[in-house]
Amino acid sequence: MGNGADNGGQRAFGDGLFSPLGGPVPLTRLQAGGKAATLSELKQAGFPVPPGFVVTRQDLQARAAGAVSSWEDRLRASARACGPGPYAVRSSAAAEDLPGASYAGMYESYLRVAEGELAATVLRCFESANASRVRAYQDSLPRPENGAGAGPGPGLGGGHDAAQMAVLVQQMVDPAAAGVAFTAHPLTGARDEGVVSAVRGLGGNLVEGSEDGEEWLVREGRAVRRHGGAAALSNESATAVAAMARAVASHFGCPQDVEWAVDPSGQIMILQARPMTALPEPVVWKAPGKGAWLRNFRLGEWLPEPVTPLFMDWIIPLIDAGYNDAVYRSAGIRIPMGYATVNGWYYVAPPTPRALPHLLFGGQPRSLPYFFNSVLRPMIDPAGADRAVLRDLEHEWRVIGLPAYLALAHRDLSPSATFASLVATVEEIGEAAGRYLWFFSATGGAAWKMERVLAKFWRRHLAPSFTKRPAQGRVPEQALQGGSGYQVLLGGLLPRPPAPVPHAVYSLDWYHRTAGEEGPEAGGAGTTAHPGSAAPAAERRRSAEAACRDILRGTRRLRRFDELLAVAQHYALLREEQARDFTAGWPLLRRCARRIGRQLRDAGIITSEDDVFFLSRQDLRLDAPPQQERVAIRREKWSRQRKLAAPLVLGGVPLIGNTFDRIAHSARSTAALPRGALVGHPASPGRARGRVRVVRGPEDFPGFRPGEVLVAGATAPAWTPLFAGAAAVVTDSGNLAAHASLVAREYGIPAVVGTGNATQVLHTGQLVTVDGNAGTVEQHED
Repeated sequence: MGNGADNGGQRAFGDGLFSPLGGPVPLTRLQAGGKAATLSELKQAGFPVPPGFVVTRQDLQARAAGAVSSWEDRLRASARACGPGPYAVRSSAAAEDLPGASYAGMYESYLRVAEGELAATVLRCFESANASRVRAYQDSLPRPENGAGAGPGPGLGGGHDAAQMAVLVQQMVDPAAAGVAFTAHPLTGARDEGVVSAVRGLGGNLVEGSEDGEEWLVREGRAVRRHGGAAALSNESATAVAAMARAVASHFGCPQDVEWAVDPSGQIMILQARPMTALPEPVVWKAPGKGAWLRNFRLGEWLPEPVTPLFMDWIIPLIDAGYNDAVYRSAGIRIPMGYATVNGWYYVAPPTPRALPHLLFGGQPRSLPYFFNSVLRPMIDPAGADRAVLRDLEHEWRVIGLPAYLALAHRDLSPSATFASLVATVEEIGEAAGRYLWFFSATGGAAWKMERVLAKFWRRHLAPSFTKRPAQGRVPEQALQGGSGYQVLLGGLLPRPPAPVPHAVYSLDWYHRTAGEEGPEAGGAGTTAHPGSAAPAAERRRSAEAACRDILRGTRRLRRFDELLAVAQHYALLREEQARDFTAGWPLLRRCARRIGRQLRDAGIITSEDDVFFLSRQDLRLDAPPQQERVAIRREKWSRQRKLAAPLVLGGVPLIGNTFDRIAHSARSTAALPRGALVGHPASPGRARGRVRVVRGPEDFPGFRPGEVLVAGATAPAWTPLFAGAAAVVTDSGNLAAHASLVAREYGIPAVVGTGNATQVLHTGQLVTVDGNAGTVEQHED
């Protein structure tokens, strides 16, 4: 591209045919269409745009009035003036690339067009204005109130023919890489973030959506590759593309969607620019109240994506009410926790230090010792807490709590159940699940606290000995060295892998089907897991136990070790046992919800029975006004929110969060972290190298292959069959007490949890090394 090419092109236009990009006279949108007018303006402003010219409607009329061969000769001469072929021939419509109507992909584009084929290709491009998809798109746009035509802007609506369309001819760029750059984040709306997508070679597949390519997130002049392993761009070239796109946005004064290409010499060329359409207001992650708000605590661990409206408005309050009542019956005190959604994601606020006086002195006389023994003592004296409170509470759960909940969950639902009885059943199950949650939290939830004490004992009295001498027996030396070696002692505790149950869930939100509904292909009841078992983990655990006892033999610490180990192993198993049946009521809950939805559908309030999940509690009445429009808005909003990367913590750092982080830090090996590695909690020891498989839900289960690294937002009991074949597990949320942590240890595979954004950064097929000792995920270039 040079001035000579443009000057030569201008000489070819001396008779008024065709208009050069970047010529002395600005091209208007009505004359040259949106694409050509934009590129002409950018070229005049000094931006790198491939040389070219525009064939207007008037040029087409000149062809009809004169000799065809003369017109075609002039067309070819104009092309040669831009430089040697081949050429790109693209539409440029007046109503294209507007803030309210992009027309992206509506018209035809032809690449690598030879000089001799230019005339015929230009005519075909004009004809694409009458394609049915163009008419359908234009009809979908808002029309002015006077009905004069579709499309935004005066004079840009109306007909569906080529009258308001031109054709752009440019010298073809043979790119080393190409793609799209957004100068604001298209998902979150953040104006201080840009996104650059790239593929090797031509970028057509990326623009059309048939190829993902690699993606770079750009902030404050720094580009970080979030996913994609094609190495289409270096960090420097991605940063340069983003800077060029920002300059375009600055020129036009609004966020831009810029198509670009990089030629083999490294020159960036702008192929198209248009305002970003449907750009949301910036997403703000702000704590909904004072203190700290956690995404992966309490119920949040079971909610790997935004919650649907009715679940948050009805089921969550029911669970919370049942939980608080159960706490009061056991401890004589109420310990309310705040909960809320932020951009659709569930967050919970644990009690702050300000609540300590209430917890200590605000209940009945028995409250203080009960609170100490059930909440605090497990982190200091696990065996004492077991004897004082937790053992009796577990017995109450087994004898009273669990049977009562299962009896309710297995209740038959009458085919003639009334609307009111269905609502009553939901409320009864929801509150029963909350009461179950109290047992689950107080007893099984003590597992991570007891693990903290075991970890401290390991670091002080055992880890130094394993560092100084080779590991004994069948225990890998690396698995026992460093702070995380103690986790070997908590693996392989079950005699056999846990059997799938039909009420297992992929997410606690009742919008999602249970394992029994999904069927065997997705891990439902009767599923045969991938080949593998927990036997190797059990062998390593027994060898590690023997090695520890050998080190401590003849000391007073041996009894302490056996005591700590016994309670830590018992409560780790108890937690998974309680987790398995926590959702026993979910199949009945879902049947009730669908029956309620069916009656609302028959009453004309919603369109389909599944719309019920996008209602609010107050909408659940047969005399409610039609809710179809509100449901559509909520469903679309929820779909957008599912793509967000939600922070694990909002607001101040909580005491509980600090505790989890301290455990994770103390469990981490002392090896230096690999550059650019994802960092999370070291949840299960060992190292594994393999290909990533991002699994977002049961629909992805059939594609998972043995030996792959399972990457998920979070896992719940219905995910367990995948662990038997996984090389390692990585999750966005979770902590050392999460399902993924405990099950990974059971199978003896490395796990890193609480990375925050692994599903956003990693992509299926990518080669990684998961280090469960260090809590890192190292990304490799293929």
